[in-house]
Amino acid sequence: MNAFASAIDLQQHWCDPARPSDSRRQNRRAEMADPPAGEQPTGSAPVAVRAQILSTEHWSLLATRNLAWSESFSRASWFVTVVSATVVALALVADSTDFGAGFRLFALLLIPLLVVIGVATVVRLVQLNSEDVELVIGMNRLRRGYLDLAPELERYFVTGHGEDVAGIMRTYGASRTRIPATQYLSSIPLLVSVIVAVLIGALAGLIGDSFAVRIEAAVVIGITAGLAALATLVLVVVRHVNRTWDRRVPRSSATMPDDHAVAE
Repeated sequence: MNAFASAIDLQQHWCDPARPSDSRRQNRRAEMADPPAGEQPTGSAPVAVRAQILSTEHWSLLATRNLAWSESFSRASWFVTVVSATVVALALVADSTDFGAGFRLFALLLIPLLVVIGVATVVRLVQLNSEDVELVIGMNRLRRGYLDLAPELERYFVTGHGEDVAGIMRTYGASRTRIPATQYLSSIPLLVSVIVAVLIGALAGLIGDSFAVRIEAAVVIGITAGLAALATLVLVVVRHVNRTWDRRVPRSSATMPDDHAVAE
């Protein structure tokens, strides 16, 4: 009888809706529920939390920048590979046809395709460079956030923390306030533009030769078309780069958040 009574008491204990375990669950749900609108917590997050958020965003921008650079190198190398393979194919066709009508037809089919791929590559490379500048600006802004949290660490920063041209160039490792001409000459978009201009010149000369013009005239046509194409592509690249950098105006210290205000 005692065992039977104990079993009944245990069953009543677990079936009782007012048992302590249910009360604890209700209290836990109440604690996890959102507070009323008038009781929302005020004030900023702790310094450690803010630093962690800034660091997470910094790594995100860094990963995105690495992807942009990988795409830039991949597109340029892929275009050069396609051009090299096409030149080899044209050489084999020229050897088998003795530069006859079959070679001209084959070249007139392939070279325009290379020109289209090259122009698209140049456009995308210029866009990637602009995206890289914007990512650098974002990383500089995050460094400004780090310095707002710990201003005494500014002397340890090698890269820039401003959003003006000087701050961006400092992050790129230059002390200038403008892009040097050597950077234009050594940039990947300009080097690809030279290859595209050579292809356009070769295509123009081949078209002139197909109309039975003299070889001297065909060479002049090809050189003229190539130089015109190179000038056009360089102008497009320089204009796009200048437009990207012209959007960056120096920000005065008055527009930057106050260190004490952020700390509070």
